[in-house]
Amino acid sequence: RSFRVSLSVLVAGLRSRRGASFVLLGFVADRIIRPLATPALFLEYEDVLKRPEHLLAMKISAAAVDRYLDGLADAIQPVEIHYRWRPQLPDPNDELVLEAAINGRATALITHNIRDFSQLGTSFGIEMLRPGAALMRIRG
Repeated sequence: RSFRVSLSVLVAGLRSRRGASFVLLGFVADRIIRPLATPALFLEYEDVLKRPEHLLAMKISAAAVDRYLDGLADAIQPVEIHYRWRPQLPDPNDELVLEAAINGRATALITHNIRDFSQLGTSFGIEMLRPGAALMRIRG
């Protein structure tokens, strides 16, 4: 399935081993979920994960983030941007997530930020799911 895993899920899953976000990242590693990302979005992942507050919370180094991202890059389905849909969202950084989901023909967008994305789900035919709801859906 082409679930798009948003940055908030990535950060939450790496900051804590508790919760649905961490389990979902395990599903990415096991190839149960295939996240979508554009090069710009992947660079945003790197930038955010290497922020000092996240490195401290994750208790890892920037080099460890690089190793994690190398593995993540292998699991990601690259997305080429054919159409830009900006502006659609209040946060310009969320536009990267939305464009990857739309251009990658995602079936769902998994995010903690449902409020900002919810109005667009029906417009683009993409289901918006919180991590817990996505986990329940995947597990059946």
